[in-house]
Amino acid sequence: MYISERARKMEPSATLAVTAKAKSLKREGKPVISFGAGEPDFDSPPSAIRYAEEAMRKGQTHYTPGTGIPELREAVCTYYKDHFGLEYTPANVVIGAGAKPLLYEALGCLIDPGDEVLVFTPAWVSYVEQVRLFGGKAVLVDTSRTDFIPRLDDVKKAITPRTRAMLVNNPNNPTGAVYDEQCLKDLGHLAVEHNIAIIYDEIYERLVYGRAVHHQILNLVPEARDLTVIINGVSKAFAMTGWRIGYALGPSSIMGYLGDFQGHLTSNACSVAQWASVGALKEAEQDVQKMHAAFEKRRNLIVELMKDMPYISFTEPNGAFYVWFSVEKVLGKSWNGQVITDDVALCKMLLESKYVALVPGSAFMADGNVRISYSNSEEEIREGMRRFREFLEELK
Repeated sequence: MYISERARKMEPSATLAVTAKAKSLKREGKPVISFGAGEPDFDSPPSAIRYAEEAMRKGQTHYTPGTGIPELREAVCTYYKDHFGLEYTPANVVIGAGAKPLLYEALGCLIDPGDEVLVFTPAWVSYVEQVRLFGGKAVLVDTSRTDFIPRLDDVKKAITPRTRAMLVNNPNNPTGAVYDEQCLKDLGHLAVEHNIAIIYDEIYERLVYGRAVHHQILNLVPEARDLTVIINGVSKAFAMTGWRIGYALGPSSIMGYLGDFQGHLTSNACSVAQWASVGALKEAEQDVQKMHAAFEKRRNLIVELMKDMPYISFTEPNGAFYVWFSVEKVLGKSWNGQVITDDVALCKMLLESKYVALVPGSAFMADGNVRISYSNSEEEIREGMRRFREFLEELK
């Protein structure tokens, strides 16, 4: 069978691959601790479960409008008004089967083959692949030398007449960086000046710690509203990854096309999951705050455990639930006679020897680094970091 060039060029998701390998070893009875996937270990909020059960009892298990049930689109509008003071109508909201397809659909509405999209690296694994699937070019802007915050001069240099959009992920996966006001103002003003669309992925907006503050870019640059598509969802803050509900908010100039795109791709998101999300957005605020407090405690714990580990270095994260660290000093060393040639080899050896799963930085367009998720229990964090330290101390 002939396989398209598009499919052959596509790289598989490294985070899903790590998770699958870890689960396979666990099924074999191995004591695996996985820090691979960005998935909270909490149960979904009781209000989400209750609304889902009620929806099933009422027979709300059929097709819904392609852009989502009115009740959920209204709840999203209320959420954005209450949390950010932004006024949207349900017509400006599209409910999707997770945030990932909405990102894909937004790109599909914005770029043609040969068009360019700015991606700030290290970057989430699917951004570049999604751009490629539409024949676009991902222009990588490295942030590793500026504490993972895009620098205005670097962004300016990356803009060309073919630049159509920029993907802004704040708080950031994989680095845990939270973009400051000046950075977001610079990006917003550049977008307006050059007529560049902003895809503002703020799926981790409720997960910010310490003195850091999450800023909604349209609060800082309101004139960019007609160029901005906001992407969010219930997966991370509400611990509802498996329900697969995301939402996009944006100007009418694109949202109609985005809804049509989705209609041909997935039809509608799951009806029961949509009702569960209504329950979460309306009644789960206290649950979100409790989970946030637990994540902050876990962040502080893992940072403390990693601070004096040999060979690694990192900038303390302020958001999401990841620590991004350099393993450059590990490369070239050996464990049990095996030389660690790159970050992929390191993660493979660590999983096979100590049964600890991490994600190699090369998956995020940043070789020589590794991402660890601390969305695990404190017990797992302590034991996993003990094994990781043991591995590092055994290097020769």
